[in-house]
Amino acid sequence: MPTKLKFKGDKSKKKRKHADDEDGSGEGSSRRRRKRDGSADEDDETWVRPDNPLEIRGPTFIFHPSDPSPVCVAFDATRGRIVLTQLDKDKEKVKEEEEGAAADEEEKGEAGVGLLDRTPTDVAQVWVVTRVAGSPTINLRSGVASAAGSGESKFLSCDAHGLVSAFREARGPQEEWTPVIFPDGMVAFQNVYEKYMGVDEVAGGALALRGDAEEVGFNERFYIKVQSKYKREAGEEERKKKEGEAKKKIDEAGTNHIYQAWGAGRSITSNADKVELKKARKEGHLSEALLDRRAKLKRRAFLSAQCRAQRG
Repeated sequence: MPTKLKFKGDKSKKKRKHADDEDGSGEGSSRRRRKRDGSADEDDETWVRPDNPLEIRGPTFIFHPSDPSPVCVAFDATRGRIVLTQLDKDKEKVKEEEEGAAADEEEKGEAGVGLLDRTPTDVAQVWVVTRVAGSPTINLRSGVASAAGSGESKFLSCDAHGLVSAFREARGPQEEWTPVIFPDGMVAFQNVYEKYMGVDEVAGGALALRGDAEEVGFNERFYIKVQSKYKREAGEEERKKKEGEAKKKIDEAGTNHIYQAWGAGRSITSNADKVELKKARKEGHLSEALLDRRAKLKRRAFLSAQCRAQRG
């Protein structure tokens, strides 16, 4: 059976002994807990397709539906370069490892695995996606460290001539990619020069990555998969963000009552239309708009006091 993928920095889980159950054997509760923890880990590590660019984070599997065999974007740690690995070769390797499996599984083999059901079989086929908070661009870092140079992981980059490489250990403008998700679920990667990354055939019939396509065609469309726990985290962050915006209501009377030093305890508000406040909340400067309205109220009160003093 294929071994579980492990990434650099992952901590191994330690076995813990738990208290005995009611009958004193301790087997029932321990078995239930192991089964529950195992199913949770399995769900977290399931490879799924993202629905929006914000869900592209963490370990990511990038592959292209090339003909005759799909290929995935991998990193050759020995040579320190990007390679396009044929997934059918990995499929045959997995099939050889599973020759001792049950007869029904052996008959099914990998024939039932569709294109969208492909998952990585090696850590070299996984890229770790990071992003600056609030930025639409992402960085793709190799899942394995390079054996050449300093031995650190490398970032996927593209220069002004469209050459895609992975030899830099620090991220910069050339290491930034903007993912574009299409309605069919496929993804295109746009670099800082507003060109798209694609699969290109080079001398000898080999395939390589280029980053100089002006438009998105078949060669520039990829399928990507992320682990389900990272997709779930992105959904939870988006939900909390929306809830926070919904809770931020326009309470002009309460704000004036706190910050105004006049009015004899009364909450005095402006008679102006609140459309400006709604627009300010949408643009993110609600507090400044409320401050301007309070300043106008104070000027109006000061002028009214002067008029009364002159009449008296």
